[in-house]
Amino acid sequence: MKLDAISIITANMPAAVQFYTSLGLDLVDGGADTPHTEFTSGSLRLLLDTENVILSIDPEWTRPTGGHKMSLAFDCSTAEAVDATFAQLTSSGSGSDPVAGVVHAPWDAFWGQRYAVISDPDDNTIDLFAAL
Repeated sequence: MKLDAISIITANMPAAVQFYTSLGLDLVDGGADTPHTEFTSGSLRLLLDTENVILSIDPEWTRPTGGHKMSLAFDCSTAEAVDATFAQLTSSGSGSDPVAGVVHAPWDAFWGQRYAVISDPDDNTIDLFAAL
């Protein structure tokens, strides 16, 4: 048995597709206008499903509120790449809205990594890191 995929329920598929595409994941199925989308990163798949898809499977499902829902961590390879990725996703360049929310700006963590935390369009946290 192996972990094959992580599934995220999204309230805004176009924004979620833009966000995960901006993080460099490969879109392999679906897209902004579909109820189900798949990305790959190496051998791991990231699945996005709209709330309507989940409600069709579980009519009693409700969106979680409060607290930490889940977190994904992306190895950016270098400290400079952490800073650049954070800036790219959280800035409002070219007159467009930022793709990600700011949770914690980049810092040198005591455990020996450059670290930053952003949020996706559904307020899931995304850790960006690299060894110092």
